Amino acid sequence: MASFIVFEGIDGSGKSTQAKALLQRLRRRNIPALLTHEPGGTPLGEQLRRWLKGRADLSPLAELTLFVAARAQLVDKVITPALKSGVTVISDRFTASTVAYQGHGRGLDLDLINGLNVAATGGLAPGLTILIDMPPEESLARRNDAGQDSFESAPWEFHRKVRESYLAQAAANPDDWLLVDGAQDKRRLGQQIWEKVKPLL
Repeated sequence: MASFIVFEGIDGSGKSTQAKALLQRLRRRNIPALLTHEPGGTPLGEQLRRWLKGRADLSPLAELTLFVAARAQLVDKVITPALKSGVTVISDRFTASTVAYQGHGRGLDLDLINGLNVAATGGLAPGLTILIDMPPEESLARRNDAGQDSFESAPWEFHRKVRESYLAQAAANPDDWLLVDGAQDKRRLGQQIWEKVKPLL
């Protein structure tokens, strides 16, 4: 049965690495799967990604609506068709990122964000969200290009709020979220994720 699995976490936490590792595990077992990312995954999404990652002068509301537009296109053109055809979808970020970054990080209205998320996804929700947690000072230190990205260059208070939002979302949905420590060995981390994913497949 096709599953929808999302990886979340602040930049540098290792979520992208683990998302790719999970994709490889599935393919080695001949389980149809694809990996996508937000913002991106479609021609429109990739164009919007360049804007969102490269410009620090966007208003919070403009930033939010661009993310939502990219998500709506990704769900309609990639995620929903794949799931309907029996393909397990792994996404590097989804709606929880918008709650964390634009809601708690930027301070936008959460009711507005939740409404836009529902509209963009048609109510689609992950079967499992994997939060790879790590303190911001550790995660950003891992990156070679810190300061190049409009999000990475945000104040430390912003990153603290984003992390706290992620932890709060995970705590509120323990059945649908897996919280793991991103500081541990990659192989051990990957095994923890796999043990949680296996029953879904």
